[in-house]
Amino acid sequence: MPKTKILMVCLGNICRSPLAEGILRSKLDDKNFEVDSVGTGSWHVGNSPDARSIKVGAKHNIDISHLRGRQLSKEDLEKFDHIYVMDQNNLDDVLEMTTTDEQKRKVLMVLDAVFPTEKVDVPDPYNGTIEDFERVYEMLEEASNVIAKQLA
Repeated sequence: MPKTKILMVCLGNICRSPLAEGILRSKLDDKNFEVDSVGTGSWHVGNSPDARSIKVGAKHNIDISHLRGRQLSKEDLEKFDHIYVMDQNNLDDVLEMTTTDEQKRKVLMVLDAVFPTEKVDVPDPYNGTIEDFERVYEMLEEASNVIAKQLA
């Protein structure tokens, strides 16, 4: 049976989406699931996640230090079964790239898992403090628990 493929998307792929990838990956069996992350922008392609994301992940026993930033591609829209975005801007950017209704149906805001229909953003902590990264972790942890249960 093929693996279910899940993609986490944020702006630069160094703060929110690598954390989301690491958290969700820790909750799913890698024999049945593939989890990846990307950014809608190209600024951080090839870069490690933000040191604060790495630190917050490590505090919760999630190692994302090996991840490298990459940019969303048209191929991703075909390859992945579920595409979770961090905020409304990411949602708009990803939906703009879709070419079929099937692709559009794959794209959801990650916090819809916790707050269906409310369109709640995961705030970008990039210009914030370590506490902002911790809050993002907590939001993504809660959403990942729900998503993992839904996919299991």
